[in-house]
Amino acid sequence: MSGPDVMFPEEQRQITNVCVRLHRDSNAKAVLLIGRDGQAIAEAGEVSEIDVTSLSSLTAGNVAATGGISKILREKDFTSQFHEGEKTHVHITLVAGRGILVVLFDERSSLGLVRLRVRKATEEMARLFEQVARKAATQTGPSILNEITDADIDKLFND
Repeated sequence: MSGPDVMFPEEQRQITNVCVRLHRDSNAKAVLLIGRDGQAIAEAGEVSEIDVTSLSSLTAGNVAATGGISKILREKDFTSQFHEGEKTHVHITLVAGRGILVVLFDERSSLGLVRLRVRKATEEMARLFEQVARKAATQTGPSILNEITDADIDKLFND
């Protein structure tokens, strides 16, 4: 699955809470959860100075490229990546094949602490993604197409 196709308000709130807790517990600068399609799902921390849209898109592209490398090497997937910068470090983790968790941190934290906290957060997020999938499967509401009549179609094309 490429990402959550739907997100319900309650699960969105819970996922955001997981990001907030991860931000605090890992002493990170910022935490982002994005879909495999590059769309931001949730965020926490110091994100006002970051172009979240661009970072999300580029990270999704990075994960896709790394997925290509894993296929060439006959690996299932590389589930995490680490990029060490001069001031900011980036830890990227796949979440249940549906999302990408990005943790930005600096010298106030450590890679070991981030990895430890990310492990717990990804387990919780995976459960929430599964909850969303189950909920979406049981909620098959009426299709908008059922409301369109032949007369509506005739009016549309006769104008």
